[in-house]
Amino acid sequence: MELPAYSSLVPTYQQRAAPPDRWILNQHSQMNEPTMIHRIILAVGLVTASIAASQTNATAGDPYGTARVQSHNHSMNRPWHGNYYNQMYGQPLALIVPPTASMRQTLSWGVSQNLMYPIQHQFGRSANSPGAARGHFYGTPRWPSHTDQFGTYYVRGPW
Repeated sequence: MELPAYSSLVPTYQQRAAPPDRWILNQHSQMNEPTMIHRIILAVGLVTASIAASQTNATAGDPYGTARVQSHNHSMNRPWHGNYYNQMYGQPLALIVPPTASMRQTLSWGVSQNLMYPIQHQFGRSANSPGAARGHFYGTPRWPSHTDQFGTYYVRGPW
């Protein structure tokens, strides 16, 4: 008597899962049916296409318009200088910076106080001839503790 081969006794994966004709149908339907990842990719693509189609033209405004108005209003009511005069000139000194400069940094030593302030004042083209700033000013202290005490102040140029 002849024994059957071992491989014919052990069922294959296809035989254990389903009959051969049904297994082929299941495999075929899984290949044609979209999976969840396909649906997500399709949804993301549709959303991206709808956003791209609904975009309008961008327009640029004047981002510094409000700052210019505020600087102008501030400079109409306050002097361009502080309380100290420059040692070499005997009056406050205007350090002209480009009109695009918008901030200045003041430094203090001892107890550290490093601050940023907007540059409010701007010389106009019709500025009168240079002359003495009016008022009583302090000289630079023997041991200055702040950059404002040197009597040099930033003013934006007119060009």
